[in-house]
Amino acid sequence: MTTVAAYAAPAAKAPLERTTIERRAVGEFDVLIDIKFAGICHSDIHQAQEGWGEAIFPMVPGHEIAGVVSEVGPGVTKFQVGDRVGVGCMVDSCRECDNCEAGLEQYCTRGMVGTYNALDKNGEPTYGGYSQKIVVDENYVVRIPDGLSLDVAAPLLCAGITLYSPLKRWNAGPGKKVAILGMGGLGHMGVKIAHALGAEVTVLSQSLRKKDDGLRLGADHYYATSDPKTFEELRGTFDLIVSTVSAPLDFNAYLTLLKTRGALVNVGAPEEPVSLNLFSVIGGGKTLAGSMIGGIAETQEMLDFCAEHGIGAEIELIEASEINTAYERVISSDVRYRFVIDTATI
Repeated sequence: MTTVAAYAAPAAKAPLERTTIERRAVGEFDVLIDIKFAGICHSDIHQAQEGWGEAIFPMVPGHEIAGVVSEVGPGVTKFQVGDRVGVGCMVDSCRECDNCEAGLEQYCTRGMVGTYNALDKNGEPTYGGYSQKIVVDENYVVRIPDGLSLDVAAPLLCAGITLYSPLKRWNAGPGKKVAILGMGGLGHMGVKIAHALGAEVTVLSQSLRKKDDGLRLGADHYYATSDPKTFEELRGTFDLIVSTVSAPLDFNAYLTLLKTRGALVNVGAPEEPVSLNLFSVIGGGKTLAGSMIGGIAETQEMLDFCAEHGIGAEIELIEASEINTAYERVISSDVRYRFVIDTATI
C-alpha cells in the first residue's frame, strides 16, 4: 500500500478538500502511474453532487488521467518505467462477456469498474485522478504518443474518446454533414475530430458567443439554436448530430434537422428524463441513439489519430486549490474548454 495526496469530496455537494488515500501495492499485472495532469469532466461534478444517483464517499473524482509509469508488476508486458500513459473512465471489467471480448469493455454486461465512484473486484472503492499516483491493471492503461503533450492529452481520455467513438461508428467523414450540438469540453473535441475525419462540420450552440473558436477549431458553419430561424434553415440537413448537452432538449425539434435515416446520438447525459414524440423518429426512419466512451483498443486508436492530426484539448491549467472554483465555472459554462489540474500542486 502507498499513501498519496489527493483531493476528495467528503460528502455529496461538499467542497473538495485535500486529503490522503491508500493505493494498493503493485500486483503482478499492475502499473503504478505518477499522475501529471487530470482533466475536470462535467461527469465529475454530476457524481460528486449525486446528480446521477447515490454515490460513494469520500470521492476522489477524475477519469482523464495522463502520467508516467514509475513501477510495473513482474507480469506486465505492455509498459515499462518511463512510458507516457493515460487512464480513462474505467479500470477493469469482467473480461469474459461478449462485449469485453469484442473490445467493448465500456458495455461490460457485468458492469465495468469505474475509475472512481465504483467498487473494484475486491470490493474496495476506486479513487480517481485528482491524486498524485494511481495503480491500474495494464489492460486498462493506454499509451500517449510522443506527439501529444500530457496536459492537452489528459482530456482525450474521456472527452476525446466520447466523441471519437460515435463519429467513427456513424461514419463521419468526407461527404457527410455532421453537427456537434454544444460547444463545451466535449463539443470542442467533436469539432476537431469530425473535421480531421473529413466531415463537413456545423456547430449548434445556444448563442454565437463561441463562433470564432468553433471556426478556428475546424467548424465549417456555426448556428445559434436560440434563433428559431436556425431550425427552419437547417431542416433535413444532417447525416449525424452528436449531442454533448447534459440538459434536457427538445428532441423533436432537433430530429427535424436530420436527413432521412440520419442519427442523433447522445453523449451528454441529463439528470432528468426527456420526452419524445415517436413520430419524430418514425417519419424519416431516423435514429435516436446513445454512446458511452469507447473500449480500450478504440481509446488507443483515438490517441494515435489525435497525435497524427495534432489534436489536443483546449485547456485551462489550474492548481488543485482551484478545483472548487473550477466546478462552479463548469456549471456556469465559463471554461474554454477543459480545466486540467496540475497534480504537482496537490
